[in-house]
Amino acid sequence: MKLYLALILLFPLSGGLFNALLGRSLPRRVGEVIACGVIWGAFACSVLAFLQFTAPVRIEYASWLSDFDFKAPIALYLDQLSLSLILMITFVCALIHLHSVGYMKDDPSHARYFALLNIFVFAMLLLVLAENLPLLYLGWEGVGFCSYALIGFWYTEEKNATAGRKAFIVTRIGDTALGIAMVWMFNLFGTVSISELNGMGSLVPAGIITVLGILLLIGAAGKSAQLPLSVWLPDAMAGPTPVSAQIHAATMVTAGVYLLARMYPLIGASPVTQAVIAITGGVTAFYAATCACSQRDLKRILAYSTISQIGYMVLGVGAGALTASTFHLLTHAFFKSLLFLSAGCIITALHHQQDIFRMGGLRKQLPSVYWPFLAGALCLSGFPGSGGFFSKDAILGAVFDRGGPVYGPLYALGLLTALLTAFYTFRMLFVVFHGETSTPGIHQSMGKVTPVMTVTLIPLALIALFGGILNLPEYCGGRGFLSVFLGAQPGFAPISGTPSATEISLQIIAATVSLLGLGLAWSRYSGGRRAESLRREEAGLPLSGLLLNGWYLDRLYRVLFISPFAWVSRFLWKGIDETVIDGTLDGLARATMRLGELPASWSTGRVATSLVALAGGVAAVLGYMAWLLA
Repeated sequence: MKLYLALILLFPLSGGLFNALLGRSLPRRVGEVIACGVIWGAFACSVLAFLQFTAPVRIEYASWLSDFDFKAPIALYLDQLSLSLILMITFVCALIHLHSVGYMKDDPSHARYFALLNIFVFAMLLLVLAENLPLLYLGWEGVGFCSYALIGFWYTEEKNATAGRKAFIVTRIGDTALGIAMVWMFNLFGTVSISELNGMGSLVPAGIITVLGILLLIGAAGKSAQLPLSVWLPDAMAGPTPVSAQIHAATMVTAGVYLLARMYPLIGASPVTQAVIAITGGVTAFYAATCACSQRDLKRILAYSTISQIGYMVLGVGAGALTASTFHLLTHAFFKSLLFLSAGCIITALHHQQDIFRMGGLRKQLPSVYWPFLAGALCLSGFPGSGGFFSKDAILGAVFDRGGPVYGPLYALGLLTALLTAFYTFRMLFVVFHGETSTPGIHQSMGKVTPVMTVTLIPLALIALFGGILNLPEYCGGRGFLSVFLGAQPGFAPISGTPSATEISLQIIAATVSLLGLGLAWSRYSGGRRAESLRREEAGLPLSGLLLNGWYLDRLYRVLFISPFAWVSRFLWKGIDETVIDGTLDGLARATMRLGELPASWSTGRVATSLVALAGGVAAVLGYMAWLLA
């Protein structure tokens, strides 16, 4: 096991360093084979670790940070949660790397791309396997750096570089909160070991646990793009589409959910923290779903859908349904990577056109993309029987079970969000693949999609559709695999069982809501109604501006933070620095220069003037000496 865990991290790290140092001087195909091969190697080691796994294991490799009573070694911790995630991360990222070979085949910066993509995987795996908070934080910041570099990968265009900077700056807010929580926890408990911290919640007052939980929630909100730190993710679509798939499905945005689930035995002791986490997730899920309903950019629709689905996971954590949240995290990784990679095929075929209003009728032109995309859409919308249906319903069922004045309304909000999700998902599907395009000649000028890009869609589609078998409801016969596998972990113990009749009723309601959303999308965007609906949307519908601009959160941030900061900066620059400081120094310099010019004005070149000055000087000296002797 020690060797497997080391190789899981060393494979992607070595691949990233290889491409960073040697990738540009070697044939392109060598760099691509190395980049893809190391991720598949990490996946193979993850499978071997799974086959050998019997109980949680802590493995220390070396000393890292050590000073007096502070110790943070390079130690990895493999348990059911981290094992589930490394299997998902390595498999999904391996397919994304393969897809990237086709997507980036004409890009001259392939070595930099694959180096960053490999290191991105390494950082996420380190985050998941870290046994202590400083090591987790190292992976946390590595994920942030790689996302910044990959979002702004095509940095020669200003908007891409700006999107990368925006992601970096906004997520730093959450990282600061996590750093404060980490230092505070060491000060309180004298340890940074995650497993030890999770057993110490009863040693301090509930109020401190609440504040710690909220700090960790802020950290998670930054990485997982939850309100109010969600504004960076829609703009993160500036990067290459496979990067978007990796960020949304397997790496960055799942880090926040993992952090909350990992630290839940500590922070879950506070009901206030649970409620705040649940409210944040529920409101974020609804907010992002409303925004997705009006977007025209294909990737921005998927971006808002990620924010919404991560909101469901956070809602599940707040309701104490950690297994359900992990279940949805896993199924979401498969169907969201499937949707993004399918979008990459569409964008490649249409020469980087991303406006869905300029698409249409692609079902016949791209059948190898349409059917996998349909599978992903069914899962995202929670269509009955799909993997997304079972995982999302598990979260909603747990929220319903909690009930009360907090969780009751959140369940209703979750159902409304599910309705909106089904609507915008099939709106996207019908507009892109059905009907007729409004752009003449677009089908005739379509580019070629390489087979390696479409082949990677097939396994993702199959796993996404049938992912529900990972954790089927109890009424299907016995407890689900994930419930049994994760149930032994602290905090993952199953909540009091829901009666089968109630669970079936809740699933019928969820299925009805999903089908209703599908029907609404069909009534607006199918057949002859499609063109009229698109024309009305282009003309502008009520609230379309609000939803297109993400409820104007960016504008609100500009008013509340950016504009005041810019005003203060301008005042300090113009009013203090230039006027007061520079003005004072420049004034002294001018005065000194003018004093120096006075004697210079006496230098006329005439002997008489010089004699008078000399006589005056001698007289002054004699007078001074006479005054001293007096």
